[in-house]
Amino acid sequence: MTDESAGQQANAGGGDQSQQQTGGADGGQQQVPDAQGSQGQQADAAQVADGQQQEQKTTGAPERYDFKAPEGMQFDAAVIEQFSGIARELNLPQDAAQQMLDRMAPALQARQSEQLAAASEQWMTAAKADQEFGGEQLAENLGLAKRALDQFGTAELKSLLNDSGLGNHPEVIRFMVRAGKAISEDRFVAGTRGASGPGDDPAKRLFPNHA
Repeated sequence: MTDESAGQQANAGGGDQSQQQTGGADGGQQQVPDAQGSQGQQADAAQVADGQQQEQKTTGAPERYDFKAPEGMQFDAAVIEQFSGIARELNLPQDAAQQMLDRMAPALQARQSEQLAAASEQWMTAAKADQEFGGEQLAENLGLAKRALDQFGTAELKSLLNDSGLGNHPEVIRFMVRAGKAISEDRFVAGTRGASGPGDDPAKRLFPNHA
């Protein structure tokens, strides 16, 4: 073997060793974990978990329901409170609970109308038997009440009394009857005005604090 051949073999062997060393170094780098990549994955997982929690809060029952009644209708406060409790037990979100309430609205309105009509009937029965203005004098006293309402009541008040049935309540009738009598006495009984003068408004006697 010549010296040149021995040198080539030595170089070849050295090259293999270099490649092996290089390959070993590369292999070592691949086995080292990427700290930044792991932190990024953990951050992504945390964001996903937070998003799921927020979604559960959004789709679940709110801390307080805010129900809106259909136009021209009012929900009874006790009914809404009871319905809110049931919706919260079922973990219904605001939208789902509102949709359910909207479907129940016609039945609720019918029920409220029935209760109001029954109450108005009871009030009228009690008014007819009232010892102060009922009995045989009921028709006359109702005329006095109407006179007071026509003179002092606004259109809004009349609508409220008619729509709510409160116009049949004995205490409402009692107040209007007394007001009607005060108007009649002020208008027809001589000497009741005293020094007030002909231009005195009878409302000042009925509502002195608002004169």
